[in-house]
Amino acid sequence: MLNGYNSKDCYDEIITATGEARAEARDLLKFFCDTSQRELLARARAAELAIREMGVSFSVYSDDSDKVDVDRNWQLDIIPRTIKANIWREVDGGLKQRCRAINLFIQDVYNEQAILKDNVIPRELVVRSPNYIKECAGVTPPFGAWAHVCGTDLVRDSDGVFRVLEDNLRIPSGISYMLENREIIKRVLPEIFQNYNIDPVDDYPLQLHRVLKSLSPRNNRKPVIVVLTPGIYNSAYFEHAFLARTMGVELVEGQDLFVTKEHEVFMRTVDGAERVDVVYRRIDEMFLDPEVFHPDSSIGVPGLMRAWRNKQVAIANAPGSGVADDKALYSFVPDIIRYYLKEDPKLPSIRTYRCMQPEELAYILENISDLVIKPVNQSGGKGLYIGPHAEEAETEIYRKLITSDPRYYIAQPTIKLSTSPTFVDDVIEPRHLDLRPFVLTGADSWVTPGGLTRVALKKGSLVVNSSKGGGSKDTWIVNERI
Repeated sequence: MLNGYNSKDCYDEIITATGEARAEARDLLKFFCDTSQRELLARARAAELAIREMGVSFSVYSDDSDKVDVDRNWQLDIIPRTIKANIWREVDGGLKQRCRAINLFIQDVYNEQAILKDNVIPRELVVRSPNYIKECAGVTPPFGAWAHVCGTDLVRDSDGVFRVLEDNLRIPSGISYMLENREIIKRVLPEIFQNYNIDPVDDYPLQLHRVLKSLSPRNNRKPVIVVLTPGIYNSAYFEHAFLARTMGVELVEGQDLFVTKEHEVFMRTVDGAERVDVVYRRIDEMFLDPEVFHPDSSIGVPGLMRAWRNKQVAIANAPGSGVADDKALYSFVPDIIRYYLKEDPKLPSIRTYRCMQPEELAYILENISDLVIKPVNQSGGKGLYIGPHAEEAETEIYRKLITSDPRYYIAQPTIKLSTSPTFVDDVIEPRHLDLRPFVLTGADSWVTPGGLTRVALKKGSLVVNSSKGGGSKDTWIVNERI
């Protein structure tokens, strides 16, 4: 099955450049090499059947709009990704450090603004960001935590070093797919799974519930927690329902909640109104409260911001947390870490060029065919330009775009994302991938053991986003044998 497999062009997660299995993947690779194509096909079909039975789906969007083209079954490759536990412990520490500094930054820019006064970060970059919410000024949430759930995207470079690609701090998604991936792989690969000592991931709902519970403004033993969803037509609705169910809390829409004159939030139930302590929002803050943001929002809750500002309800992630989600700020995170923690970053970042700086813009325009261009306020791979794969016409379009609005774009070098063996079109071939671990922050921090591995199913493609047709893998943090 591995005839012709090429692991020399970039770092491969499982197979070395000399064609040998890495120590943590030796038994896994032997299993897939010893298993017939017919049997692998049967296992892959079993995984597909499990996905259909469980209703695991995701919406795929068109390239040029937010319109949902199709709601399809989740794509899971049956070959897991393996990471040695000792390497992961270092990543774990780096993620906690990064999120701790980011939360300190958000707290600062909405209050003292010391980092701006000290000219560590340009003031205009922050206060003119579309994610800077002036209504959050003067607020201090519990524990100074704003981004309670952070999805940090990591890639592995040609040397196998994990680097931070970007931080997702507003409404990061993907955790339910990580959990379902594990359940499905345990079902279709039981004999190989039980031979490994793999860090479990199934306690995430418990950990999330623990963090949300700690945010309650009332000193009650069982605070009322709800998951606020835009509704069934949202691309991540499966995840909203999944998390509500696994945490044992209510899944609500905007019309299910109301706010009193005393700034208290209540949920409508068949037994009457019940006060809500914590709202885990899965709604963009621009639609969260029509009293403050879009007045015509039909999915928000009038008065919710008022209740939050008066500390009658907790919201996770807190409104305004996206100020640190702006990709233009990404390049400043090492400075943010040094400023607040007096430490060097434990995780390196990808070199990032700021289009708004004239000298860097000149470099970008000269080398655009070798770079990746990203809009600072988009997600899901929208608006992405990959220079080496772009046609001349597309290149010229992006030249004009970044010249006309340099604040809106950043550029990064094209990274040779690591690869891993992937069972595609009935054969095993290398495919590029990234990793999104999730960091929970409240009174303390907790990191998922591994995370959601996204894989580009198209040969040679660097686009791993699920909304653009990418797939996924179960991620194994492998310890020494039992």
